[in-house]
Amino acid sequence: MTESSELARVREIVEPIASDLDLDVYDIERRGVTVRVTLDTYAGSDGGITLDNLSLATRLISREIDHEDPISTRFTLEITSPGLERQLRTPAHFQREVGKDITVRFRDPNADPRRVDGQLISATDTSATLLLDDGTETTFDLDGVDKARTVFEWGPAPKPNAPKKSAAKKSQQSKSPNAKQPAASKQASSNKADSTPPESHLPQSNKEKQSS
Repeated sequence: MTESSELARVREIVEPIASDLDLDVYDIERRGVTVRVTLDTYAGSDGGITLDNLSLATRLISREIDHEDPISTRFTLEITSPGLERQLRTPAHFQREVGKDITVRFRDPNADPRRVDGQLISATDTSATLLLDDGTETTFDLDGVDKARTVFEWGPAPKPNAPKKSAAKKSQQSKSPNAKQPAASKQASSNKADSTPPESHLPQSNKEKQSS
């Protein structure tokens, strides 16, 4: 089987499990020996994926992957969430994030500009349109995109000539409950997939399979 057909088989295994947990399969990709399954809540849902849901999904998916054995070579299975800033790799990703601010870098090194930032106002299976800061619109082919991601805004821009915050205030802000958190992530293990993870942190262990 080719890599694409193996990943398609992984998707067939993962999607019913995710659906039963009211989760969406945002992406499945392979980088080196890592097969990364990215799960998310459905578009338009309130809130993001919880640690409990991610832990449960990790156990169920790992067990089913062990049983079905869809990958022919050694691999590490990683179950993760997309985080606040999401990578946009497929037309479906762009279509899901219409209305969001994104940044795009094009493949062509001679493109002018090479990178654009703006609000994604429309997306099809082949192209997308951004509203730029100057009020103009630009449309580009998705095939020409090297990298793209959403941009999370942490708050209103500072007012012009506003006094700088004191070091004490900055220190307090760094401890704010709204401070940036990394995307939740789990790595499934064939011999620990059904264990209960510690609440204080996310365990990471490898799930490796040696080809026969």
